[in-house]
Amino acid sequence: MHGLTRLFRFAAAMLLAFGIATPAAFADDAAMSASADRHRPTDPPGRQGLIVIGHRGASGYRPEHTLESYRLAIRQGADFIEPDLVATKDGVLVARHENEISGTTDVASRTEFANRRATKTIDGITMTGWFTEDFTLAELKTLRAKERIPAIRPNNTRFDGLYPIPTLAEIIALVKREGRNGRRIGIYPETKHPTYFAREGRRLDGSPINTSLGAKLVETLVAEGFTDPRRVYIQSFEFENLIELKKSLMPAAGIDLPLVQLYDDFQGATPYDITYNLAHGANLAGVYGGLVQAAGGIDAGTRYGAFATEPTLAWMRANYASGVGPWKGSLLPRTPLEAPVDANGDGKAELASRGTGIVHPMLAWALKAGLQVHPYTLRAEETYLAQTPGGVPQSVVAEALQLYGLGVQGFFIDHPDQGVLAREIFLEVNRLRGR
Repeated sequence: MHGLTRLFRFAAAMLLAFGIATPAAFADDAAMSASADRHRPTDPPGRQGLIVIGHRGASGYRPEHTLESYRLAIRQGADFIEPDLVATKDGVLVARHENEISGTTDVASRTEFANRRATKTIDGITMTGWFTEDFTLAELKTLRAKERIPAIRPNNTRFDGLYPIPTLAEIIALVKREGRNGRRIGIYPETKHPTYFAREGRRLDGSPINTSLGAKLVETLVAEGFTDPRRVYIQSFEFENLIELKKSLMPAAGIDLPLVQLYDDFQGATPYDITYNLAHGANLAGVYGGLVQAAGGIDAGTRYGAFATEPTLAWMRANYASGVGPWKGSLLPRTPLEAPVDANGDGKAELASRGTGIVHPMLAWALKAGLQVHPYTLRAEETYLAQTPGGVPQSVVAEALQLYGLGVQGFFIDHPDQGVLAREIFLEVNRLRGR
């Protein structure tokens, strides 16, 4: 019983430390992890091999992909911060979830840029708005960020109009500044729409963008002196982009950083580089090598699930990938409830699904192959949560504990303080000995 008493006291202390007893503390810079500074200068980010990745920073508390969001994530104890990278007209990498920026900036209200509004097709989806490739960095710097999902995160709208769009170089500088007491913080950049930027996309004047996000990323990391493989993961939803980084771009720069293959819905989505290469008659074996055979062939019907098998995961680990980032809905399938329920008592019925108890075998196969597994995205709001298979409403901390217990080594989370809390509880539970 002494072990359980210790656990209860520990859990209560951690709940108070993270402000869970007072909801207002969720958005407080003081809600830092009690473990944030337990690092030696030689330690990699994380604790006992487990990491917490601040998804677009602390995007549950600040507008995403801003220096303030990244700073808060670091101060809440995140081990890595995740910038999505797109390119400007003059070839500078900046952090935005998409290259279409009307949903995350005030560009639509800026009359001086009204003539930049355009309709484009990005990865097969037609959209109208304003695109980073049509703005110089100096022009983008005049814009200000805003909350992307204000209906779900109304508290974040009080920060609308305050923060500029950061460059990758500025994010790296922030990470260097925020490291203290020997703490090592990493970055986890994602190349967004690399085929579009390199081959398919065009600017307003019709000229090709012709920008390799992978090459620009390597160039910036080298220029900023941030190439420690313990502090960088590079991720992409496309396969060709990562294989190119592994086989040519990184060797040419004299660096070797871990690459993580992201996965969209196993059954419903196809990697866009494959769609593009098939449409243009590319030599798939020349592009993807033995991945084609490992996947049992690649055609227009190939989905991400074809690359979540034991042979493909083993091939990826042997040839380019250090990790995989599956969508949590593919890894741990859910089923819709007959009607949403109000699990948190706020008067809104927003919890709409239940876990099935199924764990996709990809997890075991990836771990067997020696791959890191970092699912995405954990979010604390009720609309993103689910019941357990037994019908118990699950918090984001419980969801994170479930993933750690299944063997994943990290996850992307919008509320890093909750992820760090889950890790502390998980490690404490597993330290208990006896009764």
